Amino acid sequence: MKIHHLSEKNSVLNHFLGEIRDVNIQKDRLRFRRNIERIGEIMAYEISKELQYNNWAITTPLGVKNSTEISDKIVICSILRAGLTLHNGFLNYFDGAENGFISAYRFHPNNDDNFEIKVEYEAISDITDSNLILVDPMLATGQSIVAVFNKLIAKGAPKEIHLAVVIAAPEGIKYLESLLPDNCHLWIASIDEKLNEKNYIIPGLGDAGDLAFGNKL
Repeated sequence: MKIHHLSEKNSVLNHFLGEIRDVNIQKDRLRFRRNIERIGEIMAYEISKELQYNNWAITTPLGVKNSTEISDKIVICSILRAGLTLHNGFLNYFDGAENGFISAYRFHPNNDDNFEIKVEYEAISDITDSNLILVDPMLATGQSIVAVFNKLIAKGAPKEIHLAVVIAAPEGIKYLESLLPDNCHLWIASIDEKLNEKNYIIPGLGDAGDLAFGNKL
């Protein structure tokens, strides 16, 4: 698996990352959602450099200009519900992409810190021979992404797999490296310090789904 750590170099990405973490700024849900969406746009641009292109002769009002266009089939799949705003950012750039949505959540059967991943709802286009872009804002333990990945590849074989996360913990990265195939690219906006005893990312930003859409029951 190839890892791309985007915040290693200074760019406007780091400005948006700072705003989604700030406890005062993130109280504005509209701004939080828009910042996650803008981060998705930046990540989409970076991923676009890894895609395949065809030559394209464009007829303008005054002549012809040779250029290129994306030739790869792209399927964007987000993990509900936190992935929705990040998904929008990718779709703003890959506007011709097919789409998919799948749910994954931590289920605590004994009402303690131990959990298992439940993958339930799914609606996704055919991913065979596609560039599958799986988006989820937070990579903590990595168990949700692996569970979703296994569910998806049972339905088809993508040509390339791009996992896009905003904030990741080192433990989750190592977990993905141990289980996912070589044709995976892991795109990370920012790598944080660690997981705490409850498997939350430190310093992280809180619950991305709650910040975007409100608290769960």
